[in-house]
Amino acid sequence: MGKEQKAEIMGCQVDLLSLNQALEEIKKLLGNQKTFAHIITVNAEIIYEANKNPRLKEIINGAHMVTPDGIGVVWAARQFGYTSSGRVTGIELLEEVCSEGARRGWRVFFFGAAPGVAEKAASNLENKYPGLQVAGTINGYFAPEETADIVTTIKKSNPDILFVGLGAPRQEYWINEYKDQLQVVCVGVGGSFDVIAGLKKRAPAFMIKLNLEWLYRLISEPSRIKRQLALPKFVLHVLKEKYRRH
Repeated sequence: MGKEQKAEIMGCQVDLLSLNQALEEIKKLLGNQKTFAHIITVNAEIIYEANKNPRLKEIINGAHMVTPDGIGVVWAARQFGYTSSGRVTGIELLEEVCSEGARRGWRVFFFGAAPGVAEKAASNLENKYPGLQVAGTINGYFAPEETADIVTTIKKSNPDILFVGLGAPRQEYWINEYKDQLQVVCVGVGGSFDVIAGLKKRAPAFMIKLNLEWLYRLISEPSRIKRQLALPKFVLHVLKEKYRRH
């Protein structure tokens, strides 16, 4: 990734790419011999957490590609004078990869969410994108001692892309821990399987367009309030940093 495309936000390097540019980068990765790559979609909460957690920050900055999932990250980049193409969310990236993958014969694997959810999401995507090759699915409810078998199952299925929906930052830690065993492009997609499987609804198009998806999710899931308390702290930190830089 070119340095001119990166923004530094609270010590985290974020690639300011459009959805199409992110997809092109994945095409390049899959055009080479099979290799490991970690793709992260970050929001303000994760960046704020990484600012306090050196290990998480190291994982983010060691990833092959980090896209701005939340509007808070896009806003922060613009505060620091970067030109941003906007959000590249996990669910949109997943959909684009599956659409392209159906045409190119990519094998995709879905790992995460509650029992039955990854299977339903995969089935819905197979119907939506005829020709999509699903290499396998495994739910995200597992005991630590089952992890070795999960990694073995994924490797044996020989996927090109592994979508990991364990929630952030848990999925980032998991991918990083097993990166030496996974010769595959890994994409952390948070709760995307729940939406694709039809268990949860995404915000209406007009709210997404107005960058109010976070508000819709908060109204739909009031329990998210604890997590979203990080947002005003993130904003304050960015404004202080902006003042310091100037």
